Amino acid sequence: MELESERREYQFGELNRDSLDNSPFRQFDQWMSQAIGAEIQDPTAMILATVGEGGHPSQRTVLLKHFGPGGFDFFTNTQSRKAKEIAVNEQVSILFPWLKMDRQVIVEGRTERLSIATVLKYFLTRPRESQLAAWSSAQSERIDTRAMLEGEFQRMQEKFAKKEIPLPTFWGGFRIIPDRWEFWQGGEHRLHDRFQYIRGTGDAWEINRLAP
Repeated sequence: MELESERREYQFGELNRDSLDNSPFRQFDQWMSQAIGAEIQDPTAMILATVGEGGHPSQRTVLLKHFGPGGFDFFTNTQSRKAKEIAVNEQVSILFPWLKMDRQVIVEGRTERLSIATVLKYFLTRPRESQLAAWSSAQSERIDTRAMLEGEFQRMQEKFAKKEIPLPTFWGGFRIIPDRWEFWQGGEHRLHDRFQYIRGTGDAWEINRLAP
């Protein structure tokens, strides 16, 4: 397969220091609002990178479920590979690939577990089928066939047919607390605009332009 000629010019816009907010949280909020307004598919999808024992990295796409001054929240099975790797190394990185707008946002930081009350509050907002799916899947474990997964889903439907679905003990959430950000805007001739925020003292952030 020849891929050398697969390329396009990035012409959506430019990013300069004067247009950046001094707070990366406000800058992200602005870009997220624009991504939603542009009707990007799955604007809250973020690629989460973790590193487990032996220094082996892994990635997967998860959905951002809350964002605020505290950080980025997502939910998952606490027996999943991502959760086990976070238990070994709390440092993670996330990437929002808003390619329709020639934009990316990269965030690095540490994780902390969300409270049971926070997890339950979110779990109760999930569609009933999604709640059942959480009970049905031993996430990241090997299974022989899809039929096994569907059979377990059917069993959970029958088990909870006439009652509320409780929060699984193996289901929880994490908050990513940022200490480094990068806002990337694709530019013509591969002269991209990249700005990095590094946490300083208190609420201050050091902002630097990076070479593309």
